[in-house]
Amino acid sequence: MPRKIRMYLPGVPAHIVQRGNNRNACFFSDDDYFYYKHILGEGLRRYGGQLHAYCLMTNHVHLIITPTEKDSISRIIQHTGRQYVQYINKTYQRSGTLWEGRHKGSLVDAEQYLLACYRYVELNPVVAGMVNTPDEYPWSSYRCNAWGEVDDLVIPHSIYQSVGLTEFERLQSYRELFSIPTTEYDVHFIHQSVKQNLPTGNNRFKEEIEAALGRKVGRGLRGRPVKAD
Repeated sequence: MPRKIRMYLPGVPAHIVQRGNNRNACFFSDDDYFYYKHILGEGLRRYGGQLHAYCLMTNHVHLIITPTEKDSISRIIQHTGRQYVQYINKTYQRSGTLWEGRHKGSLVDAEQYLLACYRYVELNPVVAGMVNTPDEYPWSSYRCNAWGEVDDLVIPHSIYQSVGLTEFERLQSYRELFSIPTTEYDVHFIHQSVKQNLPTGNNRFKEEIEAALGRKVGRGLRGRPVKAD
């Protein structure tokens, strides 16, 4: 079966997932997380991308990135993945692959699904039973987005900024989002979209992406119904 082609668009946020080979661990110490963040920041600056949310889990990573160029995300992930593997192999006297093939990616309808994707990403450690609340986990963007903790990697998306007029209001509104139970439909939809490299959005968003790319992007997904104007 041919591999699905992942194509990104400048200015359109994308949810990226990269897993450890055979779902094995890819982080082994605090230094590893710090180094990954360092080279990720290097890649974002070098190849043009804004990181809005992330979570570095033990055996996979979630990133929400808006690229400035159509190949920005691919180059960022290649740079980060390659440098990180070299670091891990040297540090732990190992050889061979670390990542499970190619990364997964889904273009996200910012107005409908971006904040839902934020929550999906930053709740990963809670869902995995690693912590009770997202602010207990040190390797995600939650403390930055919810409490204003300085994180040089994170650049707020305009949708995030729109949840409050002031920083205090934004942080409070963002935290309140996490008190609302996430629907099983949203979780499943976001998971399947990124797993299959399909847009996270309704059919209208999918059609807009196809028009911009000049090609089909796979089967249609229901998404949320479009509200009447």
